[in-house]
Amino acid sequence: MFATYFAIMTYTKATAFGEEQQELAKMAKVLSHPARIAILQHLARTQRCISGDIAQEIPLSRTTVSQHLQELKSAGLIKGEIDGLTVCYCIDKEQFTKAAAMMATFLQQVASSYDCDCQPNPIPA
Repeated sequence: MFATYFAIMTYTKATAFGEEQQELAKMAKVLSHPARIAILQHLARTQRCISGDIAQEIPLSRTTVSQHLQELKSAGLIKGEIDGLTVCYCIDKEQFTKAAAMMATFLQQVASSYDCDCQPNPIPA
């Protein structure tokens, strides 16, 4: 029962934010793990890679790498093609470019409007 209540409360809170905010938060969450960053960097260097090869490059087990690949794929940042018993992954250039533009726009908006000259509140005597 608690899990159902928690899921409903979480969903309700998420809907209070705009679609763009939710999408940006999803991308930030996916990119928040260093293993996923390393995987994306490896895929960018190699242009294409079999999942087993990625596990040799990242200091994690094959199972863990596979889980990270699934997160990146679910977010649309990478795509994979099944070739027999192997899966070849590559960066989904169109989706990655869209995500990069969305992140850049957000960061630029915040950076350009940031002009805080707040002074710390004095400690009362």
